[in-house]
Parts: sequence; C-alpha cells; structure tokens
Amino acid sequence: MKNFLVIFSLSILLISCKSVPEKRTINRGIVSEHAMVVSARKEASKIGLEILKKGGNAFDAMVATELSLAVAYPFAGNLGGGGFMVYRKNNGEIGALDYREKAPQAANKNMFLDENGEIIPAKSTLGAMSIGVPGTVAGVFAVHEKFGTLPIQDILSPIIELAKKGVVVTKKQENRLKKYQPLFKKVNKNSIQFGLQWKANDTIKYFALAATLSRILDHGKSEFYEGETAKKLVNYIQNNGGIMTEEDLKKYEAKWREPIEFRYDDLTVISMSPPSSGGVCLAQIMKMIEPFDLQEFGHNSARSIQVITEASRRAYADRSFYLGDPDFVSIPIKELIDETYLNDRMKLFSFQNATLSSEVSHGNIEIIESDETTHYSIIDQFGNAISATTTLNGAYGSKLYCAELGFFLNNQMDDFSSKPGEPNMFGLIGAEANSIQPEKRMLSSMTPTIVEKKGKLLMSVGTPGGSTIITAVLQTILNVHEFNLSMQEAVNAARFHHQWLPDEIRMEPNSFKESVKAELKSKGYIINEDRSPIIGKVDGILVLDNGSLEGGADKRGDDTAVGF
Repeated sequence: MKNFLVIFSLSILLISCKSVPEKRTINRGIVSEHAMVVSARKEASKIGLEILKKGGNAFDAMVATELSLAVAYPFAGNLGGGGFMVYRKNNGEIGALDYREKAPQAANKNMFLDENGEIIPAKSTLGAMSIGVPGTVAGVFAVHEKFGTLPIQDILSPIIELAKKGVVVTKKQENRLKKYQPLFKKVNKNSIQFGLQWKANDTIKYFALAATLSRILDHGKSEFYEGETAKKLVNYIQNNGGIMTEEDLKKYEAKWREPIEFRYDDLTVISMSPPSSGGVCLAQIMKMIEPFDLQEFGHNSARSIQVITEASRRAYADRSFYLGDPDFVSIPIKELIDETYLNDRMKLFSFQNATLSSEVSHGNIEIIESDETTHYSIIDQFGNAISATTTLNGAYGSKLYCAELGFFLNNQMDDFSSKPGEPNMFGLIGAEANSIQPEKRMLSSMTPTIVEKKGKLLMSVGTPGGSTIITAVLQTILNVHEFNLSMQEAVNAARFHHQWLPDEIRMEPNSFKESVKAELKSKGYIINEDRSPIIGKVDGILVLDNGSLEGGADKRGDDTAVGF
C-alpha cells in the first residue's frame, strides 16, 4: 500500500508537471490605450499622432504621416513617388486606394532596349527616363476628400514647419547618404544639398520643399498636377532628358480598389489588390501553408522554413506570369487564390527534398521592385485602421533631385518588365502582363495589410523591402498568430525569403541556427546570407485582448511607435 501511494503520488506529480504551460517573458513594444502611429521616423509618427490628438481620424493622420515622411525620410518618403493604402473603418467597412505611379503617355514597350533588343544598363533605374507619373499628392488628397475630418491647413501646417525647422540626421541616415552620394553626382547636373558631407546630429532644413508644400496648402491637389509646381516639375524632367509632360500630370488620378480578402484559420486578412501583387501572393502562400501545423514545427525551424519556402516559390512563379495593372490585363484572382488550385500546386512538395524552381512554372502562373520603400500603420481612437506603403522605388528613387521643388523623383519605370523574362535591379522576373504601356501602372510587391480575428480588428502591418515585402508581412502575421510573439518581437524576429528565381533561400546573416541551415542544405536548398542583410523594416500595431494597442517598430531602421 505504501509503494502504491508513492507511485500514485509520483504519477500525479508527473501529470501536474506536464500540464504546466511553458512560461516566457513577453517583450512588448510601446503600448497605448487609445491610438497609435508607427512609421520610419519619429518626426512623422509624432505629427501623425498630434493630428489624432486634435480630434482627427486615422485618415487625417495618414495624410500627415505620409507627407511628413517626405520631409523626414527622403530615402523613401516622397512627393515624387506613389503607394497603396488599405483601410478598415470602425464599422467593419474595408477598402483600398491605389496611388501607384503610371507610365508617361510617350512610354513604349521597348524604351529601355538597344537596337539589338538588349536592356540598356541603368536606363530604367537612374535619371529622368526612369520616372513614372507621381501619385502621392493625388493619393493623400483622395483620402482627405473621402474620409478626412480636419481642415487640410491643420494637417499640412506642422509639416511645413518641420521642413523649415529641419530634421536631425541619424547615424543610419548618414550611412545611407554616404552610400548613394556618388550616384547623386552622376545623375544631377548641379550639386544638391544631399551631396554635402552630412553627419549624425546635423540638421537638414528643407526650405524648397516647405515652399512647395505651402503652394499645395493654398491650391490643393491641382497645384501639383496643373499649377506652378507641375510646370516646374515637367520643365525640370524634360531638361534632364525625360518624357513626362504636363498632360501626363493633369490626367493622373488615384483609384479606389477592392482589397484582397481571405481567411486563414480564424483570421480574416485584408490586403492590397493589383496592381500590387501583395494581397494575391499573401493569400496564395497562407492558403498553401494552412494545412501544415507550423506551431508544432516551431518558429524558424527547418520544417517551418521549408513549408513557407515551397509555398512562396509557387506563389512568386504565379506572380511573374499573371499579375499586372488590372486596367490593362485580365487577372484571374479568384482562380489564383482558390483552395483546390493551391492544394494542387503543393502536390509535389515533400519534406525530404527541395522542389527545384526549374520544375515550378506558372500554375497549369520572379519580380520587379526595390528594397527601399517605407511603410506606416495607424489605428485611431475611434477604431479606424489604415495600413499604407509608399515608395520612390530605389533608394532616393532615380537619384534625380529637383532642387527648386525640394524632392527626389521616383525610378518606378524599372518596376515594369523592361524585357519580359529578364530580371530587374532586384533579380525579379516579369512577363508580358507587366510590360510597359502608356498610362499603365507598374506591378508592385507592396503589401499593406489589416487583419481581423473573429470579426474584430487585430492588426495593421506592412513593410518596405521590394520583393521581400510579401514574405516579411507573412512572417510577421505568423509570428503573432502561430508562435504567440508580441508585435515588437514579431517585427524584430529574424526573417528569410524565397521568390522562385533565383532559386535560393535568402536569410538575414547570423540570425538562424547552424543546425537549421545544415538540415535545409542537406535537402537541396541553397542558402544565401549575403544578398539581404536586412529583410524588411516592418511597422505594425496589434490590438491586445484588453483593447489597448501595441506598436511594433522595427529595430532594423529608425522606426518609431508613438501613442496616447
């Protein structure tokens, strides 16, 4: 009886030990009760938040944050570029805005090819021929006209003051400027203020940009597209060999789109529709991995990486063939995100060996875009949420800086397929669906995303990163949902990427276990830790169980979350 009691007691003890869940310390980011703004620079986040404190909503704050980034973050923030925004109002209404750049009317399919049909090096990436018609100003005014509550003067005035007062240079900004100064000198006829030897803690003042913003404040969107600014911009571009005209600017309009919406587990994911590939690819990948138990495999384990890699391989192959501007090409979105189709796409997958990209073509559906985009997320005190990604494409865009107006111009024309089947500056391959046509919008990977859980707002998330945007957003969502990380932990976690071609898994260096890499290599995967030292700079906001908000500002940049 005594032995029985001892055995029984030990059994109870063992059962009790197994039932105690593993505890860990959760490291949360900034938590606020009412509202949150997360962006690439604290100056922009703070101005966005001040607009909310004045009683403005998420859409007012979007205008403020977007245009503040044009001042505080010229690396990617802009007046001379474009972007995408997804929103969810507090009543559950969702929508999306496309303010992506367009090809000028004089553009043509072969404009970046020589007489032998070969791509002319750098013509689509540097200088005036690489510039698409900018959409940012049209985008923010479209948002304000439809949803804004504060006067535009209240929104723009603090941004103009910021431009006059100046912005302090960070160490990371100092390094970026040093890296790209040789290209500034190569492209611009005259010296520009960014060609000076700026150091961390210096202050750069933007008087020309302040003057441009002041004219926009006085005359609205038409100032940029038809007024004095438009005339100066077109004159500058043409004097530098470009083809954009005043008519191109005058005809530009931002477009409201239906977002991509799909289910994953008990989540509803709302993301950007074409001409962004983000929402479609995100839907494809998440639906392909849904049957697998990632939580059991473990965070950044070999098996989790393998499943996500193989799903990504197939989605990016489809992207290269089918996706483009929906106003120019027919895109089979419903078929591409159909579960039967996607299950069939994964039939060849085996945990034993890598699938070769040479064996994966478009479904019987590689990519164009820069790493140097910027993202911001906002949730206001009323329960409205926006997720917006904006870009000049490459770092400082075309490197062409209009000193009279105070901003860089994009190089978005490189996001077209200059020659279908050939990779662009980021190794992404495009097909005929993304070939150059006048007034066409170029394909993008930008993936501004909002997530609901059981019908309630859960998350606003997005990132820069060119072709890696989709996989960075994917992993951040999975980090929270599957692996129970906080938003800050989720955005800081090590990331990897596969985009069909080249056939390799890019990994952030010194971030993954040697045993994991060895296991993947043994199955035939090629690991590249040199190509992408940084994969994305995710900015996200998570709604916690008690209704408060956690901001995740990526440690890879100067990103900052602020709230109240």
